[in-house]
Amino acid sequence: VSNMVAKLAKTCALRISPDKLNFILSDKLAGGGASLWCELQQEDFFSEFQMEGVSADNNEIYLELTSENLARALKTAQNARALKVKLTNRHFPCLTVSVELISVSSSSRIVTHDIPIKVIPRRLWRDFREPCIPDSDVSIYLPVLKTMRSVVEKMKNISNHLVIEANLNGELNLKIETELVCVTTHFRDLGNPPLASENASQDRSPDQMAEVQIDIRKLLQLLAGQQVNPTRALCNIVHNRIVHFDLLHEDVSLQYFIPALS
Repeated sequence: VSNMVAKLAKTCALRISPDKLNFILSDKLAGGGASLWCELQQEDFFSEFQMEGVSADNNEIYLELTSENLARALKTAQNARALKVKLTNRHFPCLTVSVELISVSSSSRIVTHDIPIKVIPRRLWRDFREPCIPDSDVSIYLPVLKTMRSVVEKMKNISNHLVIEANLNGELNLKIETELVCVTTHFRDLGNPPLASENASQDRSPDQMAEVQIDIRKLLQLLAGQQVNPTRALCNIVHNRIVHFDLLHEDVSLQYFIPALS
């Protein structure tokens, strides 16, 4: 998860609450920045979990950290016996990652990483709330992300902008247009979530395309960060406004928003 987040955001906020951890990136959408909301249920990841927020009513902690630092620290824990993450103060606030490794002689050694963080004050918490999901014009299941990634990587060599369009017949197109060339990749029979089709079909023809033009690099960041194909991958398009990707790995949900280019 930390590797995936590091590919999407240089710095991110980490929200800690009694039952969930969230990685959050909230670039201002108006400025063309993408935003991210990644959610983990703490009980799926930790055998012990203790936290104390600001107060009983606001039992949360918000931190800002460099994503790559966390990913690098956790990389050393791949074959660890135990891993402990705690909030510490080493002359400045840190997220301390303690990794218990087993050596060849079966004795254990502890490797400790102190990751500098900023504690986000309570007055700024509202900037990191879960994003509102707009009503989409078309919702469609995505093709295999590895395939999609190789297509988008080739398209990036031609243009910085990509049009993503889809309809309620399970068709998704990726298009780039320049003065010299127009390239379109078609995906067929992807399927649409049943509820989305019912809601939208009342005033929308199944063949009618909803489209949005986005920064191709933002999409490639998302696709490059996926190490394994998710159990569910949805694309929701609000015509000419925003594209919302909703990915579900076994116990991690990831929402990623890319605004339309003006």
